[in-house]
Amino acid sequence: MDLLEISEQNKKAKRSILYGVLGMLSVMRGYNILVVVIAQYLASIFIFSPEKPLRTILLDFHLFVTVFATSLVIAAGYIINSFYDSEIDRINKPIKSKIDNFVSQKTKLKTYFALNALGFLLGFIVSWRAAVFFAIYIFAIWLYSHKLKKHPVAGLLSSSVLAMLPFFAVFVYHKNISEIIFTHAAFLFFIITIRELIKDLEGVKGAFVNDYQTIPVKYGERFTKILISIVVVFSLNPIYFLWKYPEIGEMKYYFYLVFTVFLMFPFLLWKAKSIQQYNVLHNVLKFLIVLGVFSLALIDTSVLITRILQKI
Repeated sequence: MDLLEISEQNKKAKRSILYGVLGMLSVMRGYNILVVVIAQYLASIFIFSPEKPLRTILLDFHLFVTVFATSLVIAAGYIINSFYDSEIDRINKPIKSKIDNFVSQKTKLKTYFALNALGFLLGFIVSWRAAVFFAIYIFAIWLYSHKLKKHPVAGLLSSSVLAMLPFFAVFVYHKNISEIIFTHAAFLFFIITIRELIKDLEGVKGAFVNDYQTIPVKYGERFTKILISIVVVFSLNPIYFLWKYPEIGEMKYYFYLVFTVFLMFPFLLWKAKSIQQYNVLHNVLKFLIVLGVFSLALIDTSVLITRILQKI
């Protein structure tokens, strides 16, 4: 074997590794996990432990382990979801599906089990309650991916609840219960439910071909739009109550924005007919969710400024 052949083999090996890394990052949706990590830390700083110094929270080893374990379990959840949805993704997300397929199904399963095992074991470092939480979360994600998502109502509700559970990981850690936390949770549940219904409208073709009984497939597009409009109206209730809490500080401006968008949302929804139009609505909701995460820093700006001046 000459040097040219060796060089060509090395290039192929490097390309294979690069494609594998890109495929795994695509499967695990690293950008979503990053948003969850930021949300967990901001919630810890401004909602769960506003009285603690910033340095104490950022250097809290048990909080770091909780957030890291949550990230591992979420990544594993995306992997098993991709595993079961490989056929439907070929129709609904052909480009992403090609990137995901850089990683074999066997490798996906091995990584899935490894990440879940590590996440569960890390839970014991924090407490037995954390370990039990992660065990339940892991099982719930598998049950959703394997069974529940094929049924309209169960799939919708379980998807929304699972998307919220990472925030309850830090809730379990801090053991802080307050009315404002549950009001935030109600708002988050409604906006995630709306997003999930829009996603179902986007993916109706793939769901129909693969016999996934989502709400649009079973009850039709018109019923789904009616349901979304009702949930939008329900979401205004926690927004109204959050406005009344002085504790939300400057975050009230975020809820002003959401309220304005939701006033227009049903109109835009009923005008939407194509996948591209539903995708725009989906991206608007994703933007509001991500913006809401960073808006947590506005809950008490005086505390933030004081902490910075104290050089954390």
